[in-house]
Amino acid sequence: MTSLDAAVRDAVGAVVDPELRRPISTMNMVRGIRVDPDGAAHVDILLTVVGCPMSERITADVRAAAAAVPGVTAVDVVVGVMSPEERGALVEELRGRRAGRGTPFGAGSGTQVVAVTSGKGGVGKSTITANLAVALSRAGLRVGLVDLDVHGFSIPGLMGLVDAQGHAPRPTRIDDLILPPVAHDVKTISIGMFLREGDEHKAVAWRGPLLHRTVQQFLTDVHFGPLDVLLLDMPPGTGDIAITAGQLLPDAGVLVVTTPQPAAVDVAVRSGMVARQTGQHVIGVVENMAPLALPDGTLLDLFGAGGGAQAAAALSTPDEDVPLLGSVPLSPRLRACGDAGTPIVGVHPEDPAAAALAGLAERIAALHTPARDHRPGAVNLGSTGRRPGDAQR
Repeated sequence: MTSLDAAVRDAVGAVVDPELRRPISTMNMVRGIRVDPDGAAHVDILLTVVGCPMSERITADVRAAAAAVPGVTAVDVVVGVMSPEERGALVEELRGRRAGRGTPFGAGSGTQVVAVTSGKGGVGKSTITANLAVALSRAGLRVGLVDLDVHGFSIPGLMGLVDAQGHAPRPTRIDDLILPPVAHDVKTISIGMFLREGDEHKAVAWRGPLLHRTVQQFLTDVHFGPLDVLLLDMPPGTGDIAITAGQLLPDAGVLVVTTPQPAAVDVAVRSGMVARQTGQHVIGVVENMAPLALPDGTLLDLFGAGGGAQAAAALSTPDEDVPLLGSVPLSPRLRACGDAGTPIVGVHPEDPAAAALAGLAERIAALHTPARDHRPGAVNLGSTGRRPGDAQR
């Protein structure tokens, strides 16, 4: 192999798979490199299966990487497909050496799991979860988001993962391994991505066993890769999914979302108590739709005030102090950004609601073991300067 061959191999091997977020050289996707005396580079790569949805992007990235090597005058890329044996070896390597098909997010995994819950619907739990995920990702953390609100899923829309017709993307599969779509640098999965076209707006009428199996599959068969934080958007209430999540992830922290309204506070406290019964711990309370400061200096307290502090006090025990981690004011822009699929923390950080959500993310991140900044250009959340740590493919 000539030095130019080696340079092209290094450049091509460094291309990152847009779904797996790993260099293609680490997944044996580079089959061959040859550079002719006149500088024409011939690159053979292997995709995982026929019909890979990222085929065009990977091919373009490989061609651009090879063409950027000094001395290369032309690039020819030949795309092939892995054999079943090669694909099976890749799946096993991606799964790692964990025993059986258990969840990779248990104690000692290095991933902080946060279940965002509420006692009742309509308090903005999913909006809080989506913006928290984006804020943590912008701070340089590796973030996964699982939409466990099966009957009322809204995460695909909030994360901008649906098209004009309301269709969410089908997750890519490598054999029985599911690759989550990525939005705003957050790996995201939702039942809305698995519904047949035309069923996106129909009700999901499932009962206990099927709900349990769905939660289990999302936590075991979806390949998130290494994560610093995994957020779970829980359904409201204390039903089957909350119990299943508690059984599968007993070490998860629970973030309780409420509005200031007393009726919301009462049921929010119950959701935190159920989490404790499954072994999880309540890390804090978030008050959404808090009073909004108007231009004339008055406050618009549409749902009252002080409910978040009341919920935190009710959930605190002599052995566990539950703090109020954030109070997010009413914000027309927060609502508009959610409808547009553009989380407010990324597009309007100056909005008071966005600032409150960024502060919440900073406090959640502080609970995690400080980690590296994983991406160039990552945004610091606070002033401390710390960064905590069925289409086939």
